[in-house]
Amino acid sequence: MKLVESISKSCRNNSFIVSCSIFISFLFLIVLTPSIGYAEETKPSAKIDIQSYVSDMQPGWNLGNTFDSVGEDETAWGNPPVTKELIEQIAAQGYKSIRIPITFDQRMANGPSYKIDEDFLNRVDTVVNWALDEDLYVMINIHHDSWIWLESGMKNNHDESLARFVSIWTQLADHFKNHSTKLMFESINEPRFTGEEAEEFAYLKELNTSFFNIVRNSGGNNDIRPLVLPTLDTGSEQHKLNELYQTIKELNDPHLISTVHYYGFWPFSENIAGYTRYDLETETDIIHTFDRVHNTFVANGIPVILGEYGLLGFDTHTGVIQHGEKLKYFEFMTHYAQEKKITHMLWDNGQHFGRESFVWSDPQLYTMMKTSWETRSATAESDFIYLKKNEEITDKTISIDLHGNQFISLLLNDKKLVKGKDYEWDGARLTFKASLLSSIAQSGELGTNAVLTAKYNRGADWQFNVITYEKPVITNSTGTTTDFRIPTVFNGDSLATMEAVYSDGSFAGPQNWTSFKEFGYAFSPDYKTNEIILTERFFNEVQDGEVLLTLHFWSGETLTYTLLKNGNQVTGSYDDKPDTPDDKEEVEEEPAIENNPPSNEDGAPINDEETKTTDDLIRDETTNLIEETPTSNEKPMTQIEENNNVQPISYIKDTDVKRTNEGNLLPSTATGHYNLLAIGFLLLIGGSVFLLTKRQLKLNK
Repeated sequence: MKLVESISKSCRNNSFIVSCSIFISFLFLIVLTPSIGYAEETKPSAKIDIQSYVSDMQPGWNLGNTFDSVGEDETAWGNPPVTKELIEQIAAQGYKSIRIPITFDQRMANGPSYKIDEDFLNRVDTVVNWALDEDLYVMINIHHDSWIWLESGMKNNHDESLARFVSIWTQLADHFKNHSTKLMFESINEPRFTGEEAEEFAYLKELNTSFFNIVRNSGGNNDIRPLVLPTLDTGSEQHKLNELYQTIKELNDPHLISTVHYYGFWPFSENIAGYTRYDLETETDIIHTFDRVHNTFVANGIPVILGEYGLLGFDTHTGVIQHGEKLKYFEFMTHYAQEKKITHMLWDNGQHFGRESFVWSDPQLYTMMKTSWETRSATAESDFIYLKKNEEITDKTISIDLHGNQFISLLLNDKKLVKGKDYEWDGARLTFKASLLSSIAQSGELGTNAVLTAKYNRGADWQFNVITYEKPVITNSTGTTTDFRIPTVFNGDSLATMEAVYSDGSFAGPQNWTSFKEFGYAFSPDYKTNEIILTERFFNEVQDGEVLLTLHFWSGETLTYTLLKNGNQVTGSYDDKPDTPDDKEEVEEEPAIENNPPSNEDGAPINDEETKTTDDLIRDETTNLIEETPTSNEKPMTQIEENNNVQPISYIKDTDVKRTNEGNLLPSTATGHYNLLAIGFLLLIGGSVFLLTKRQLKLNK
C-alpha cells in the first residue's frame, strides 16, 4: 500500500490525472485479487468436465441385493446391513465409485403423495455420505420398480405410474440437492415395458425427460448434477443406442451420461449350448458391443458407464463358469471397456466381496480384474492339467496368450523350476515335462496334486492345477421330478456340461433348440454330497418316456445315463461299459458344440417364422431372456442360496457447481476474474471523477 500512496502523491499534477487514476485502479486490482479470488474459490464452481468425471469413476462397484431388495429391509435378500467399514473396505480395494441400487415399491405410501418412508431415506442418505466421505463417486437409482410396477404400469395405468415415478424423483432431488456433485442420479434401472418396441421407446423417453426436468428445476447443485440415462433394457443393440443418443441430443445438457449393462456372450455367460470355453465368439461379442457403444456415445462427446457387468451364470453360483475360462473373460472384458473409455461397475450381490469378512470369494478373479485396470495379464489355453491314474504320463503342452507380456519363470510351491529339465518355453507354448508331472502325481491321490504358477514381467500370475483323476462313476437311481439325483463318484474330475435327447434323437428338456442344457438351471453337480442334481425346471419340460443324458467332464471323459420318466416318477440307469479305444480318443476332444448362437451385431430375431433355423431359435431365446424376464443378474439372495448346488471355489474430487443468472456455465476462475474487472472499472471511474472534480474546484478558485 505504500507504493500506492507514493504514486498517488506524484499524480497530483493535473496533467497525469487520468493516467494515474487508471494505474491506481489496476494496482488496487492486483492487491485485492488474492483475497477476492480466495473467497470465490470457496464457492461452488460452475462447470464439470463430464468425460473426466466419468473417467475418474473407474473402476466402480455395485452394492447389489441390499437397498434394491424386495422385502422388509436391506437384509431381505440375505445380505447383512451395510456398515461404514464395508464402504471403507470397498475404497481400500481400489474402487473409485459405488452404485447403490434402490427399490422404493414397498418403502413408500400410496398415492397421491407417494411419500418415501423417512427412516429408509435417511438410512440411504447415511450410506451415501459414508461413500462420499471415502471420496467415492456415488450413483443412486430407482431399481426393481422398473419391473415391479413400471413395466406394465406405463401401458395399463399410465398416469398413476408416471405420477409415482415423478414423486420419487421429486423427493430424492429435494433431499439430495445440496449434496456434492460426486453424487449422481440414474433415472431407472434396466427399463422395460409392455407393448411394441416403439411404445417402449416412447415410455422410456417420457421417463428420462421427466426425470431430467424434475432434477434440473429442483435447485441446489441439481442444476448441473450429473444425470445417468439408460438405453431400453440397458441393452447395447445399435437401435437402442440410437434412441438414447437422440434423447440426449434433444435434452442438450453437458452433464448427461449414458449407461448400458453387459453380461457377456449369452451362451458362454450361462454355460449353455456347449459353450463351456471362452472362445473367439465370446471375445468378438465383447469387441462388437463396446465398439458400438463407444462409436455411438463416447466418440460424440457423451460418456458411458457400464452400470453392471459380470456373467449371468453367477446368478446360480460363481462356479457355473469354469475358473480359467472365467478369468480369461474378465481379463479381456475389463481391459477392452477401458480401451474404449467406458467406465465399468462390477455387479456384486454378495457373491464376490464378503460383506462382513471383507475377503474376496475368488482372490484370483479380483487380482485379474484389478490388474486389468492398469495393464493386461497373460492367460493360458487352460488352467488345468488332467492326469489319468495308472496311465502313462507324457509331456503336456498348453498355449499361452502373452498380451504383450514376457514369460519369466514357472514355480512349484514358490520354488523356481528349471527350463529344459522341468519345462520348455518356445515363446507361445509352455510344455510341462513328463518327469515333472510324474513326480507331482506319484502319490496317486485323486484331485489337485499341485499348483504350478507361471510368472510374467507384469500383470497377474497364471496358475495350472495338476489333477490326478479316474473316470467318474455314476449309479442307478430313483426319484421324482421334484427331487432326482444321480449318485456320482467324481474321482477328481469336474462336470463341464450335460446333453439331453429323446430316444429319437430330438432335444429334450428346456432350451430345446440345443441338446446341451443350461448349467445350474437344468442340472448341477454337488461335489460335497457326490451327486449330480437334475432340477424340477428340467423335468417340467421333459415328456414322459426315455431320455438319454450325456455327461461331459473337464478331463474329456463322457458318461451316458438313461432316464425313464412316467408322470412325476423318474428312474435312472447306467450301462457300465469298459473303456474302448474310441473312448480314449474321445478323452482328448472337447465337448461338441451342437449349435452356433447369433453372431449379428444387434442380436435381433429373424421375423420370418417359416424360415427359422436352429440359429434363429437361439436368437429368439436370447431376446426373450433380455426383454421378457426380470433381470436375471439380480436374483434375490434367497433364491441364489436355494440354487447353490455347485461346490464353492476356494476361493471426482468434489466439483461443486453453479449457474449464472443467464444459465451459461462458467469456470469459477473466470467468474472471479469478471468480478475483479468490475471492481477495477468502478475504482477507475471513481478515481477519475474524484481527481477531475478536485482539479475543477482549484480552477474555480
